Amino acid sequence: MTVTTREPSHGTWTRPRPTREGLRFDVILAVALALAATTTALLYDRVGIYAETAPIWVWIVGLGLSTLPLAARRIWPVPVAILVSIGFFVCGQFAVPELLIVNISLFIGLYAVGAWEPRRALAIWSRIAISLAMVVWLLVSLIIASSNTEAMPEVSRSGIFSAFATYAVIQIITNLIYFSGAFMFGNRSWQAARAQAQLEAQGHELALERRTSAEQAVALDRIEIARELHDVVAHHVSVMGIQAAAARRLLEKDAESGRERAQQALLVVETSAETAIAELRGLVGTLRAPEPSATASTIGIAQLPALVAASQGAGVPATLIIAGTPHPLPMLIDVALYRVAQEALTNVRKHAGRGAEATVRLRFETGAVELEVSDTGIAQRLAAGAAAGAGGSAASSGSGLGLRGMRERAGAVGGTVEVGRRETGGFLVRVRVPLREPSPAPGSAAGPASTTVLAPAPTPIPASASVTIPAEDLA
Repeated sequence: MTVTTREPSHGTWTRPRPTREGLRFDVILAVALALAATTTALLYDRVGIYAETAPIWVWIVGLGLSTLPLAARRIWPVPVAILVSIGFFVCGQFAVPELLIVNISLFIGLYAVGAWEPRRALAIWSRIAISLAMVVWLLVSLIIASSNTEAMPEVSRSGIFSAFATYAVIQIITNLIYFSGAFMFGNRSWQAARAQAQLEAQGHELALERRTSAEQAVALDRIEIARELHDVVAHHVSVMGIQAAAARRLLEKDAESGRERAQQALLVVETSAETAIAELRGLVGTLRAPEPSATASTIGIAQLPALVAASQGAGVPATLIIAGTPHPLPMLIDVALYRVAQEALTNVRKHAGRGAEATVRLRFETGAVELEVSDTGIAQRLAAGAAAGAGGSAASSGSGLGLRGMRERAGAVGGTVEVGRRETGGFLVRVRVPLREPSPAPGSAAGPASTTVLAPAPTPIPASASVTIPAEDLA
């Protein structure tokens, strides 16, 4: 069983059903051809094309079958072509004096089969059968006329290339061109409709792809906005929460020293709030701008000392160590490393517990830059035993958005992220981002490639301080 489909690229595609306008046009065309055939038949009869013409009822049958079925040529093309062929035969065989409109009608009928018949094998063989029947009828008529001297008596029949033989050849060639044209134009109409359907389907697919791309772009924008909001809000709000809780406990002691320390904690809260508001305003301004700003971001690894100092102010001792020779980084990598360090220190404050210390290591290597943020929280809690609550609250489980944001930021700049517990205790976040080798300036001699040796695990230095260790001192 053959299954038809409306998919243009499929081998069994079917042409969509005709519209109401198309059907209305076919009805008007059929009526107009019937009236035209009647008019031309009367004119031909007046000229006296036939010595004796058919009775009037034969006129009605022949001309009616030749024209009126065309009203349904797009719905039932093969039956219509058969009826029109019968009408054409009646008019020609029984001397209905009409030679113009019936030829036009037969051409339209054969054309409609090629253009509208969904069963393509039937479309081919039905037209071949009708064409062969007409050619055979023509040949039989010519053979009969060649032996009948009363038919066309003025045309000579003597010789191989007689006038009658020439007339017969002209008739055969004309009919071959006629039926071939109907066959070809019908197929071209079907192919054109299929090509149009393919274009429309491709346009629909492109529209769907554009819509999907737009939705994906919106989703990516939402993810980016959520990541920025998380980085800005989570960091500063965690600092504010810790300092506000510390200030509350210090004020409860009602001691002079406690009030001074509470004031310091509240000052940190105020500073964190102002910084958060400033960064949120910058983010909102970027979102409202019609085009991305061309100015460089103020966030980057140059602010790592301030970030480490803020961690110290929030109650988590932190150390910044820079290994290798610092050099400018691309803006996207610069911002990504800062945000990863910010989120990692936020996680230390939220999950490492009291007494934990953090270490931020920034390594500049040949062709890569690496950032590590580690803490000692887990080791200290393990040392405290099961009664970790006596020394501080245990780390609470997070939502995982921070780690996901780290991976997304690192992936956006071609980097990798490693997170997990350290064997010596604590938690480690390591981000490694490959760098493109800078091309030498034109005309400059390329010197030997420098090698940066990674620094060993350093001993803690005063919190919020940074140490730059040149590569040559680590060899």
